[in-house]
Amino acid sequence: MISKFVKKPAASVSLLAAVLLAIVMVLPAEADHVPGTTSLDPGRRARLVLPMMNPERGKKLFVSKGCVACHAINGIGGHDAPNMDAHLQMGLVNPFDFAAKMWNHAPAMIYAQEEALGEQIYFTGEELADIIAFVHDDASQHSFTEADMTERARKMMKHDHGEMPGPKAHAKELGHQHGPDTPKHAD
Repeated sequence: MISKFVKKPAASVSLLAAVLLAIVMVLPAEADHVPGTTSLDPGRRARLVLPMMNPERGKKLFVSKGCVACHAINGIGGHDAPNMDAHLQMGLVNPFDFAAKMWNHAPAMIYAQEEALGEQIYFTGEELADIIAFVHDDASQHSFTEADMTERARKMMKHDHGEMPGPKAHAKELGHQHGPDTPKHAD
């Protein structure tokens, strides 16, 4: 039976997603450890829903939300922040770790967004899930070309850096930051 799914990776991923969703929907999740939180319905426990991640929608959002103004994929996009080529990332990725990295860099990213785009970017959970899927899907990224760029995206990429290149102009606010428990190390 297992060999049947090894030959059909899409089927095994779909089956795994269905099983995980069923488990999440059945298992109760307690939030009693969070001070000041209460359940909307005291007789019911919280249930988590994991969105279906779609890298093709993520590709469109990567451009339309302005991620491409600072991050490049396949050399297409801005160079103010790390590129997001999936083939350079190693191993399995926990989407919650990816979201945590974004959260940890939020002040710098918000500053850069306001400077480059004139406003902060907001995401729904589903939009973020789709962007995470695209950023980690090598096959979808191989189809990302200049043709995916919109006029608005090109304009976002041309934000002013003065006489310095983008990364140096943004070095202060985009500087590498460590969590409070991270030992010092060379970057």
